[in-house]
Amino acid sequence: MNESTVELLASAGLAPDYVEDLVRRTLAEDLGGPDGVDVTSVATIPAEQTDTADIVARAAGVVAGLPVAAAVFDLASGGALVFRSSVVDGAQVTRGDVLATVSGPTRSLLTAERSALNLLCRASGVATHTRRWADALAGTGATVLDTRKTTPGLRALEKYAVRQGGGTNKRMGLYDVAMIKDNHKLAAGSISAAYEAVRREFPDVPVQVEVTTVDEAREAVDAGATFLLLDNMEPPVLREVVAAVGAKTELEATGGLTLERVREFAETGVDYLSVGGLTHSSPILDIALDLHARES
Repeated sequence: MNESTVELLASAGLAPDYVEDLVRRTLAEDLGGPDGVDVTSVATIPAEQTDTADIVARAAGVVAGLPVAAAVFDLASGGALVFRSSVVDGAQVTRGDVLATVSGPTRSLLTAERSALNLLCRASGVATHTRRWADALAGTGATVLDTRKTTPGLRALEKYAVRQGGGTNKRMGLYDVAMIKDNHKLAAGSISAAYEAVRREFPDVPVQVEVTTVDEAREAVDAGATFLLLDNMEPPVLREVVAAVGAKTELEATGGLTLERVREFAETGVDYLSVGGLTHSSPILDIALDLHARES
């Protein structure tokens, strides 16, 4: 990738190496391999032809992934395409808004089109969905979190999109935060035993504990936990947990949450609400690429 694309990705908080690998795999998927060709574009467009195209929103939403789209056009053309953004990631757009303009060899432009749009539409869909949750929580003091329920290979991009939509990332994987869930409790024998085992083995790693009752919440806090996942609890039970241990630990409501009821859960006093649907169930934001009309 050229230096400007690398700088654009880095300034957005996206690892350039990760994006380059993702883009190369995405292009190879469309072209049948790293040495493949776009047979339609090669057959119909002279090699020397150049054009300009706009990336246009076909629906209202929140944009995310423009630096990744820029990387697609860069890598597909060997740096011959020029990508200029008209908006920034995180911007709210409406139908018809031009998000970016791309100029250069027409073959490369059309070869990269679908790969760029697939990633941009996906990320923008996650950002748009997340913004609905963030807006629904406005004024409650609670924050919406994502989960690990992401598309394989797209986790960093989808979690980036969550941030652009106003949400917060939880853990990136199994390595950065220990999360003691029901199966860990069963395997270890108890919440306390599981917590103590993690603390011994990985003393510097943050630990979160999933609980399903007020008594389990008390046990976890007594063991030393400072972050609890309150799994599938209705608001009355959440209030009990907040009253019992809320002053000693951060609390996250999780499981079965909907936009229609999210404020009811947030107003119990929990700090966070985690929503797997931000990444596993977000529809794409419809975005297209339109070539400028050529002069006759």
